This record gives sequence, structure tokens and C-alpha cells, in this order.
Amino acid sequence: MAGAASLLAIPGRRRAQKAHTPTIAVQPSPVTFSRRGAEKARQPGPSASRTPCAALCLGRNPLSAHPPPPRPPYPPRPGAAPGESDENLAARLRGRPVGETTLPVALLMARHWQAAYDYAVICLASSRNVAAMATAAAFHRVLGDLTRSRSVVALRPRLLVAVRDTVAEWAAEDRISGVLPEVRKPAGGRGMRAAKFPTPENSALAQHAFRALSPFAQALLWHTEVEAEHISVPAVLLGMDAETAAAALEQAREEFRAGCVRAHRELAPSAECRFHNRLLDIPLRRGGDLLPEVHQHVLQCRHCRSAAEQLRRCEDGLGALLAEAVLGWGARRYLDTRHGRTPHPARTGSRGRRPGGGGRHRLLTRLPATGRRITAGERKSRTLLTGVGFATAAVLLTLLVTGVWTDDGSGADPVASTSATGGPNSPSPRSGSRAPSDTAGLPTAPQETRLHAVDAGLCLDIRGTVRAGAGTRLATCSSAWTQKWSYESDGLLRSVADPGLCLDSHATDGAVTLAPCVEAGQAHADDVRYDLTVGGELLPRWGAGLAVTPASPDPDADIVVKDRDGSDTQRWATDARSYAQPTAVGGPVLDPV
Repeated sequence: MAGAASLLAIPGRRRAQKAHTPTIAVQPSPVTFSRRGAEKARQPGPSASRTPCAALCLGRNPLSAHPPPPRPPYPPRPGAAPGESDENLAARLRGRPVGETTLPVALLMARHWQAAYDYAVICLASSRNVAAMATAAAFHRVLGDLTRSRSVVALRPRLLVAVRDTVAEWAAEDRISGVLPEVRKPAGGRGMRAAKFPTPENSALAQHAFRALSPFAQALLWHTEVEAEHISVPAVLLGMDAETAAAALEQAREEFRAGCVRAHRELAPSAECRFHNRLLDIPLRRGGDLLPEVHQHVLQCRHCRSAAEQLRRCEDGLGALLAEAVLGWGARRYLDTRHGRTPHPARTGSRGRRPGGGGRHRLLTRLPATGRRITAGERKSRTLLTGVGFATAAVLLTLLVTGVWTDDGSGADPVASTSATGGPNSPSPRSGSRAPSDTAGLPTAPQETRLHAVDAGLCLDIRGTVRAGAGTRLATCSSAWTQKWSYESDGLLRSVADPGLCLDSHATDGAVTLAPCVEAGQAHADDVRYDLTVGGELLPRWGAGLAVTPASPDPDADIVVKDRDGSDTQRWATDARSYAQPTAVGGPVLDPV
């Protein structure tokens, strides 16, 4: 400050200022000058306008060779001051009376409600009011933690874990399940209670690595890789500009991968595994093959084999790896509900893996499984909705109260219509409708296709006469009606040969047969309904941890239900083109589900 004041008092500098009109009012700045810089400032001449004073007038450090950092490319968000991050909102909850916490609570709920609600629907296998109740209970739990000065930086994954734990606790309490029977569903709360959330072996290292990251890195990875959002969205939530967030994201990816390598070494069951630690990391990082001796060790060692798989997924499939490591239950189905992973056929924007979020194709439609870069208009809409104002949040809270506590039995859930993405793609509330997350981003119109067993190269067919109780088998793919299936938006898998019959995986022990279709909400409705994951697995909704699969890859093999293991033998693919133009077998290329 003293250096700036003395510089302005130099007579020669006053003469230089008189040559310029209009006069610029100089604001002192906490910048210190070296003696050499001051001597140069005393030298008169035409270069006076480029002296340190001119730089000072422009708000720059005259001794710095670096230009000022760029400003964010988007305007301030309405309804909140610039930089109103989740952490700042949470700070306003601490040590304040209840009446003064209305605004931060409303804004935090408006930002994160829809994602938490979508996951509650998955955990409960129901989109009725109980899902909104579980979501509200999870918010109450997490926001209560925030009042005790806990960090809120990575709020989204914490809320999702709280939803999962809430549903499991409700299912374990007989008095709660007595008044909320929906938590007893085998594909929902009861299945979660039995599972006890063991971390899958193929994501254990990722779990350790994610927990070791800073909260900022966790938030950046989660919102870009799992939620498939543009980098500007987590930037707003973290209170930083998009350029800084993008640089931090790349560093977070590197730290996460390094954490997986470190976890493999620290959890290695033998010295031999520790010896192969870097020999696993370096070739996979470069996209090459393992050395023959390392490959031989991986075939024999489950720990190293799992590590190699997770390191590969760090480069391709990071979002699914993170979701499985953090959530466990319903991770794949949650990924399917994320808007950034659900392409819109009407859009023709450019495609790319990063930073727009690796999009996933809709199931049973001919769309490639490549990423989708979010368009500028969509990005602007999303940024504005992230900072939704108090008025919108107040409406959301009003709908929550009226939707949860009215006992009209309609099953309509107004909160479910408050989509986090907005726009014309948001579903309209109607009585008896399922939440959008139950459909995993499926189109509303039924889609007809064959189901190809990826490993066997054969199609799912009906054994013998088309009737209730008929079995199913693998057969050479053809245009026969018995090989055509209609997958509906609520998960019903219907036979095109007889639309009154559906694929039933629960009628006979282990065998998949035909049975009369059952309306949603009725007894045994989940026996004929399935979730088709982005990995190509056909998961029965009545049984957690199960998958529909051929008994063997041979022709005429029975179709059965087995424990889900993620192998290629349990993967199915659909036709790449519509059946409006049937083609001979071997013509169209198949799109994996």
C-alpha cells in the first residue's frame, strides 16, 4: 500500500497523467513494487502508459507475467448470490434458529431431491408415497448432521446412501413394515435387508479409493461420471468456476486411479500380489496387454484379477464403477435413471465421452451406447435449475407435504413430477403411474425385439406350443413370432406370439416359463417384470441378485434364473433395427442392451 502511494507522488508521473484524458481515478491495491520497478516508473517518455501505474489502474499486478483468470462463461444464477455453494448453504444451518434455516434447507432440497427420490423408488421397487417419505427421512438425517458442522461438499452420494440405509432400517423394523407394507417387497426393502450391502468384490478397491478422496474430488467425480452432468453443474455446487472445476476433475480422476492401485497393494493377500502391483498398473494405464507372467498370475489370483478389472473400468466405465462402490444396491438401475445417460432422439448435438457425461442408450431401441455432449441450451437450463430460487423450492416443499400426507390411495406423487432436468421431457403426474426411475429411461411405447444370448449367439424362443406353462429355450435366430418379445415401460415382458402371455421367472423353480400377464400393483406382478440393465442383464424384479440366463450356451438349452455374476453368459442383446422391416439372420448388427 505504501509503495503504491509513494509511486503516485512522483512528479514525473503526474506530468504523464496530465497527457491523458479523461483522468483515471486510481484505487490503491495491496501490491508491492521493487526499487527497480520504481526507477523505471520515474523515466518519462511515450511508454509511460505501460508503466506499473497503468497496470495498477487496470487492477493487475505489474510484476506478474500472467493474465487475470477468465471469468465464468455463464451469468450469475437467479435466486442465489454467485458462489452460493452447498457448503455455504449448509453453514447457514449451523447455530441458527429453526425459522432462519428455511431458505438453505429449501435450496438444498431443490437441488438434490429428485436424485434421492429416484433412488428411493429403486430401493423400494415402488413409486408410491412411501418413496417420498423415505426421501424426506434421508434429508432429515443428513441435514441434521450438517447442523453439527459436518462437511457437506459431496452431498449427493451421502444423501443416496442415507436413502438406502433408511429403507433397509424400515424393512428391518416390524412395526414400520406393518404400517408401510411396501417396504416388504422382495425386490425392495426385504431384499435389501437380506443383502446387508456387501461391497461387490469387483468394486472393493474403488470403494477404498473413493473414500480416500477429498470431498471436492468426490463431488466432481460423482456429478460428472455417475450423474453424467456437465462440469458447470458441480462447479456451481462447489462454488468455483467451470475452468477450475475442469482442471480439478482431471486431477480427481488421477487420484482415484492411484487410490485403486494403492488399495490393491495395501490389501494384497501375498507378497507376490504386491510384487505385481505396478506391473498391473502401467500396461493397463497405457491401454496395452499384461506381460505373460503377470497374465498367468492374474488368472490364478482373484484379488489381482479384480484389481485389473477395476483399473480397466477407470478408463471406460468409471461411472458404473463408482455407483457400485458407493451404493451397491440398485447401482445400475440408478445409472439408468440419470438424465445425462438417457439420449433424446430429437436432439442432434455432437457426441463425446467427456466432459458432457458418457450417455447410455435407451434399452430396446436402436441408439448407440456412446456419450452425449450436452447442448448449450440444455446446459443453461441445468445450471439455472441447480440454483433454483426460493419460490420454486417453496412450491416443491408444498407439493411434498400434500403428496405424502394425503391418504387418498391414488398413488399419484406430485414430487416425482418435479424433475431435476425440467423441460418437455419431465413426466406429468397422473394417478397410478410409475415414477420415471422405475423404467430406467425406457421409451413409453412397447418395443418389439428378439433377445439374443450374447455368449451363445442364439435367441430366446418358446418351447413347443404357445400356451401358459410352456418353457423357454435357446434357438437359432429367425423371424418366428415365438422369438419376438414386447418390453413395456413398466418392465412387463410380453410374448408377441400371444400378447396375453408373459415371461414368468417365478412360477417354476429356477425355470423361465410363460404365464398370464399380471397388471401392475396386483399380486405376483413382479414375477413377469424385469429390469434390463445397460450391461445387458435381464433382472427379475421379484428376486434381488438374480439374472435370467441360458442353462448352457448350446441350442435348445433351457432358460433359467441364476445368481447374477456379471458374466457374458448372462448378457442379452436386442435387434439393431425395427421389426417393421424384418431381415434374415446375420443381416443386422446387434446393439447390446
